[in-house]
Amino acid sequence: MPADAEAIVGILNPIIEARIYTVFDSPFTAEAERAYIRNFPQRGVWKVAVSGENGPPVGFQVLEPFGSYTAAFDHVGKLGTYVSLERRRQGIAKALFASTFASARRKGYEKLFTFVRADNPAALATYLAHGFEVVGTARRHVKIDGRYIDEILIEKALGLGTSGHELRHNSGSSTTR
Repeated sequence: MPADAEAIVGILNPIIEARIYTVFDSPFTAEAERAYIRNFPQRGVWKVAVSGENGPPVGFQVLEPFGSYTAAFDHVGKLGTYVSLERRRQGIAKALFASTFASARRKGYEKLFTFVRADNPAALATYLAHGFEVVGTARRHVKIDGRYIDEILIEKALGLGTSGHELRHNSGSSTTR
């Protein structure tokens, strides 16, 4: 995967430079990305969508443990989704979500969590279409180019909890059945 670093920053940096899709505010170098990939958490999930059978990467999704400082968060992963600006609305995110959800379940994740910029309704709609639910808003959470931006907090229950019962959301709270 470190060999994908150039292609990954080729996707990520234009998204950052657009200043409207992500909280990242500075571009990444290929070397920094290679280091990130080499140090990626063992329980993490990294999915790369490619164009055609052997084509270049066109999107990626990264799932990392929510917090490594306590085992209390071991069941929660934080998710990031990035699709090339030129390849949006072509089903790439849909394929990434399906693959990431399956891998996350296999690695023991029960819940996924992420933030979406409030001024990025397309991203929010994509996450909601894949089963995420809004759980709150962090007001003035991001400051880019001197401008404050709210972030929408979203989460998705993935599957089986420790009781062996499927977790479902019901009006914002988890219940078992």
